[in-house]
Amino acid sequence: MARRTGSRVPSGVGRVLSGVEEAAESAKLWCGAAAAMAAFGGWRGRKAAAAGVAALTMAQLVSNGLCKQVADRPRPPKEWFPHDEVEDRPDSSSFPSGHTAAAVAFTAAVAPTWPAAGIACAVPAAMVSVERVQSGAHYPSDVATGAAIGLLSAWLTRRAPGLLLRRLL
Repeated sequence: MARRTGSRVPSGVGRVLSGVEEAAESAKLWCGAAAAMAAFGGWRGRKAAAAGVAALTMAQLVSNGLCKQVADRPRPPKEWFPHDEVEDRPDSSSFPSGHTAAAVAFTAAVAPTWPAAGIACAVPAAMVSVERVQSGAHYPSDVATGAAIGLLSAWLTRRAPGLLLRRLL
């Protein structure tokens, strides 16, 4: 599937996807969104931003700090991708996609508090996920696992305080 995905995306779409992925590199896009939410969104924006950043941090720790260290999976073969982007891939493990984990975690954590912001974040999050496969950086299963880590991180971020309070009281 990765082979067909990389070769079927029109070059103009690939450039747009790459631009969004570059903005999301090192969580810049999500931190910028959080700053804007906190600055202009009132109490709801601050709450959504805090939840998003907490979930993103947890997802990054799990995906990049734990899973990539354990699962030393090579990136998809360069021959599968007919474009130059494949030369600009990281050397780290392919499994899971940390970019996807961060994007999904941030989006899923923001959405319950501020649904409109969650919808706005879902578009670039989906674009990042597609780009990771089309660029040759990840297999589809890496992206799916990253999304699952992101969803779990968002869920834990929202539920952990209540669970801890119940245990302590």
